[in-house]
Amino acid sequence: MAFKIRAIGLIVLLSLTSFCLAQNYPHKAIRFIIPFPPGGPTDLMGRAAADRLAKVFNIQVIPDNRAGAGGNIGAEMCAKAPADGYTLCMLTVAQSIAPAIYKKLGFDPLKDFSPITLMALMPSLLTVHPALPIKNVKELIALAKSKPGALSYASTGNGTSPHMLMEMFKAMSGASLTHVPYRGQAPAVVDQIAGQIQLAFNTAMTVLPYVQSGKMKAIAISTKEHFPPLPQLPTVDEGGVKGFDGSSWQSVAMPANTPHEIIDKIYQALAGMLKSQEIKDKFLAQGALASGIAPDEFAQFLKIEMQKWNKVAQFAHIQLD
Repeated sequence: MAFKIRAIGLIVLLSLTSFCLAQNYPHKAIRFIIPFPPGGPTDLMGRAAADRLAKVFNIQVIPDNRAGAGGNIGAEMCAKAPADGYTLCMLTVAQSIAPAIYKKLGFDPLKDFSPITLMALMPSLLTVHPALPIKNVKELIALAKSKPGALSYASTGNGTSPHMLMEMFKAMSGASLTHVPYRGQAPAVVDQIAGQIQLAFNTAMTVLPYVQSGKMKAIAISTKEHFPPLPQLPTVDEGGVKGFDGSSWQSVAMPANTPHEIIDKIYQALAGMLKSQEIKDKFLAQGALASGIAPDEFAQFLKIEMQKWNKVAQFAHIQLD
C-alpha cells in the first residue's frame, strides 16, 4: 500500500513538474537543428519556422545547420538531445526512408521524436526530355516495356526521394528503367535538359521554371492531388498507375518525451503560420503545399511513409552502409 501511495505521489509530482515547465516555457534560447546545408528547401523552411517561433515567444530561436548522411546526423543529434523543449529539428522524407536502407541508424523516427507538425508537402513532377516521343504516363510505360532498360532516369543519389519515387513507379507499373544516380539535383537536371537522361522525378520547386520554358516536359504529378501551378497536369494515379502517391516533405519535431504542453505550444505557433493565406501563397510559389496538421496526424503520416518506403526498398534491393 505504501509503495502504491509513493508511486501515485511520484506521478503527481512529475505531472506538476511538467506543468510548471510548460507554464514558464520558453524562458531561454531554443536550438533549432536543420540537418541539411544552408540554402536548400529544408534550410529555408526551417528558418521560416524559427523566425515564427522567435516572434511568437519573443525569444531567440537559433538555426543550427548540421548536415551529413542525408540529414541523419542532425536528426540523431536531435533525437539524443534533452527533452526539455529547448531543442527542435527539421525532419524530412529522408528520415522516413532511412530505416529501410541503412543497416545502422542512430535513431528510430517513430520512437525517438515527438512529432510537432508537417510543414509542407513538395510534389515531384515526372519529367521527360521534350524529344522523347511520349505525351503521358501510359505511353511512357508502353515505351519502357517495349525497350527494357533502354530508358534511363536520374536521381539525386541512391536512397534519395527521387530514386525511391521512380523505384515505386517501376514496382507499380512494371516499367523497365535504368537508374543513373547523381550527386545532387543540379547536375541531374543539366543532363536531363541536355538529353543525356530521358526522365526523372524532380521536385516541382526545382524544375517548374524549366517546364514552363519548354526545356523539360512534365507528364504527371507524383501526388494524388493536382498541383495548382499546373492544374491540367494529370497525376501518376490518373495516368494508370493506380494508388501511386509520393512526395518530398518537411516537418518539425522535438526529442521524444518532450512534455505535451510544450509540444502544443510549439504546434499552435507553427499552425497559425502554416494556415495563413500569405504563407500558403509563399510556399506555393516555391512549389510546396503548406500543411500544418496536428501532432497525432503527423505521427500517423510518418508511420505510413515508413511502411511505404520500406516496401520500395525491399522491391529495389536498396541497402546502404
